[in-house]
Amino acid sequence: MHRRAFLLGSAGVAALRADTRPPGEIARDEDFWRPVQISFPVDRSIINLNNGGVSPSPQIVLDAVRRYEEFSNHSPTHTMWRVLEPQIETVRRRLAASFGCDPEEIAITRNASEALETVQLGLDLKAGDEVLTTDQDYPRMITTWKQRERRDGIVIRYISFPTPPPSLDDLYRRLEEAITPRTKVIHFCHITNLTGQIFPVKRLCRMARERGIEAIVDGAHAYHHFPFTHADLDCDYYGTSLHKWLTAPIGTGMLYVRKARIAGVWPMMAAPESMRENIRKFEEIGTHPAALHNAISEALTFHENVGVERKAERLRYLRNRWMDRLGELPGVVLRTSRDPAMSCGIGTVSVKGKPAPKLSEALWNDYRIVTSPIGREDIDGLRITPNIYTTLREINFFCEAMEKLIRA
Repeated sequence: MHRRAFLLGSAGVAALRADTRPPGEIARDEDFWRPVQISFPVDRSIINLNNGGVSPSPQIVLDAVRRYEEFSNHSPTHTMWRVLEPQIETVRRRLAASFGCDPEEIAITRNASEALETVQLGLDLKAGDEVLTTDQDYPRMITTWKQRERRDGIVIRYISFPTPPPSLDDLYRRLEEAITPRTKVIHFCHITNLTGQIFPVKRLCRMARERGIEAIVDGAHAYHHFPFTHADLDCDYYGTSLHKWLTAPIGTGMLYVRKARIAGVWPMMAAPESMRENIRKFEEIGTHPAALHNAISEALTFHENVGVERKAERLRYLRNRWMDRLGELPGVVLRTSRDPAMSCGIGTVSVKGKPAPKLSEALWNDYRIVTSPIGREDIDGLRITPNIYTTLREINFFCEAMEKLIRA
């Protein structure tokens, strides 16, 4: 029965591209999203609203991984290394086409952390050099800078901002005003993991470049979450995960490095001198499964059939559905802007007198709803991240559960 549902879903997804209605209209059409929803072999006895951590893949991607793994196992030194591994170049070309850059600027990694740490650890910095970031950047990336602080004597400086901030201009000014003559790197999120706040990436990257400062963009939550290409960012370094909003196999990511910058970044794992200007030096990690990176192509095909504009509008529709409903309740504070220039599918909600970890625990224990609690002094809330397989019924059930917990 599952196989039959998958076949019906796949046929429906393939036909979606023919629908020419405006994305905003399609976002509200449950019949349009039904074949997408049944393409994901998920456990519907659980409502997963933490797809921002890692998202399930559609069946077509899982089938590709299994097919490649089984073929690899026939005679790995031949079938994996000589037959499947070279196909990474096809994946590289497709990722580059979707990002809008040269394939020679794309390295395929295992996640956003690996992609970003490659640049963080690979740039030449000396004692006293300053790295400017925000106190809402991803903890692993801050941990990486702190290690360099201990090891190399660099200095980390942080800016803070309210949730949500009043404007994109406000975010830009906060970073610009924090720059000092010793600032060598600015590190910031394209969209934050805590509240889904989008940053003015292009303005910040150009401002940094004009001042001779390196700008590293953490795009872990952005790629194929909402529409953009490299031309919209004009960045030199960009790291992202592919197992979040692209729904590629778990353990896949991507690093963009502008071609002129490749030679200046040391790879995290050693590569020969002959690869100094070769983007593939960032993929020198030893033996790894070809199945995972090759199956990225199936995820790209699935994504292209759905359409990124329609995906973004659907994600905003689902987010606004619960934000509008819960936002009317006493004690509720919404930490995410509704402005489409400032946010997309991620939303964070705080409830006065209801600590986020306890709310999250109750949602799981009583309703089998998965959420991501944020327990910080400045932000105590639940991060809610549905994906395109999430049904409207599941969002409504989440709202009902929250209403009961808030009023208890």
